[in-house]
Amino acid sequence: MLDFKNKNVYERIFEGHFGLEKESLRVTEDGTFAQTLHPFHGMDHITRDFSENQIEINTPVCDSAEEAIEELKSYTLKIQKALANMNPREYLWLNSNPPYIEKEKDIPIAVYGQEEMDKRIYREYLAVRYGRYRMAFSGIHVNYSFSEDLIKAGFAASGFMDFREYKDRLYLKLAENLASYGWIVTAVTAASADMDGSFFERRKKGKTTFLGMASVRCSELGYWNMFTPVFDYTSLSSYAKSISRYVENGFISFPSELYYPIRLKPCGENKLENLAEGGVDHIELRNVDLNPMSCSGLDLRDLKFIQYLLIWAVNTPRTALSEADQIQVAQNFKNAARYDLKTVNIVYKNGEFDTVAKAGQKLIGRMKDFYSVNLNSEDDRYREVMDILEFEEKKFTDPDTRYAAILHQHCSELFFEKNLEFAKQIQERIVFPDKKMT
Repeated sequence: MLDFKNKNVYERIFEGHFGLEKESLRVTEDGTFAQTLHPFHGMDHITRDFSENQIEINTPVCDSAEEAIEELKSYTLKIQKALANMNPREYLWLNSNPPYIEKEKDIPIAVYGQEEMDKRIYREYLAVRYGRYRMAFSGIHVNYSFSEDLIKAGFAASGFMDFREYKDRLYLKLAENLASYGWIVTAVTAASADMDGSFFERRKKGKTTFLGMASVRCSELGYWNMFTPVFDYTSLSSYAKSISRYVENGFISFPSELYYPIRLKPCGENKLENLAEGGVDHIELRNVDLNPMSCSGLDLRDLKFIQYLLIWAVNTPRTALSEADQIQVAQNFKNAARYDLKTVNIVYKNGEFDTVAKAGQKLIGRMKDFYSVNLNSEDDRYREVMDILEFEEKKFTDPDTRYAAILHQHCSELFFEKNLEFAKQIQERIVFPDKKMT
């Protein structure tokens, strides 16, 4: 739907807008949950998620992956400086999996005034329905939109008569195809294999637990509903209605409670009526782990890979998923969260399957073929795309290069101690760069 052969499309194909949402927990000197009030009230782009101590950065809308990462770094630095100067000092927990939890009430629900009491009520509802423990997972949501000029160029070459219909169908196709292929984002960004034993058994502080997952928050134990949702991708109104039905039938109480890795979102307030009436503004991917090895929490190459995946997915044939297909693709996301990708499978629409390791290589191979055909090899962008695809492909051919594997080997049996030590070291390094480490 974005024809590379059209000169106006080709020139703009990498034009897009990024918005990143990054969640992180505040912890004390001994690594337990901070119980202080949110210290960033009134600061633009820094808020809270479920918990009072769960900081969320919402970057401004950025015109490139590089700019988005720099914004994330900038706000992370502001937070780290503020925490370093608190008395007593606090730290930013860098892992998607939470630290030691003595009891559920140690996870404080975000505090709101009377004028925002609906937010508090919603979080109390989530705490009862899913438990506060599950709400303690943190991660990154990637929001992306193709530039308006790119979409207009695609529309002009498309033969569509109505721009709004063309744009909505473009994003609907993208969402449906990402339901089929978006599991690869889970596989390449997974970075949370180990957990403190207290998550599963009270007061088991310091007892590292490994469940065979590379990303616990993206696995069956993480952010999923108690049912598998099925969407109607035939039109935007049908898509919105398919979500509304889960609210009407009591499966969920609010549309925002639908924990699915891919979301279509409107401009402005995230309401289904705004989506149906105003159209799609951007797409959101919710299956990215925090990367403790990156000072921003997200590697630039992973963000660029996501952009290349979206461009490829919107230009590959529509997968046209049946209800049974949609149940299977949801399981594919969960399988991609496993640690050993050679022991679990991705099942395709035709019923055939490959191990996740093999499926990842095949999918990246398809992306390589696509960009080889559609990008001029003399174009500077061609080499960058190929370098990043090769970087991601290695995670499937050499599993020791995955973030989850590197961190698992580093933490060994000391998840809590190592991650607390790491949180302190990183804060020192970025807040006091001239200070000698002892």
